[in-house]
Amino acid sequence: QVQLVESGGDLVQPGGSLRLSCAASGIIFGLYTMGWYRQPPGKQRELVAAITRYGGINYADSVKGRFTISRDNAKDTVYLQMNSLKPEETAVYYCKADGYSDSYWGQGTQVTVSS
Repeated sequence: QVQLVESGGDLVQPGGSLRLSCAASGIIFGLYTMGWYRQPPGKQRELVAAITRYGGINYADSVKGRFTISRDNAKDTVYLQMNSLKPEETAVYYCKADGYSDSYWGQGTQVTVSS
């Protein structure tokens, strides 16, 4: 059974930082591209950042320079360090694992940026 379990979501003030984690089980983690997506209230889900099995990284333009994605293949975990958070980045943040022929989503973790 595949599980992706996100954690680290919280209420944070504008300009603050959070670190999200996504722990995977049931997959050969090192073979998957891992991504972070977010879905603001009433909006579509969008890609935030992704990291391939080879370490290639892609960021949404809106987060470049503020967010950092990383992975620890020994711990089957992907991270998203988020700095200088903005109120409009309030959303449910989801982890996704993409393989050659399959993909999986986590259940999401709420990030609220508000004073």
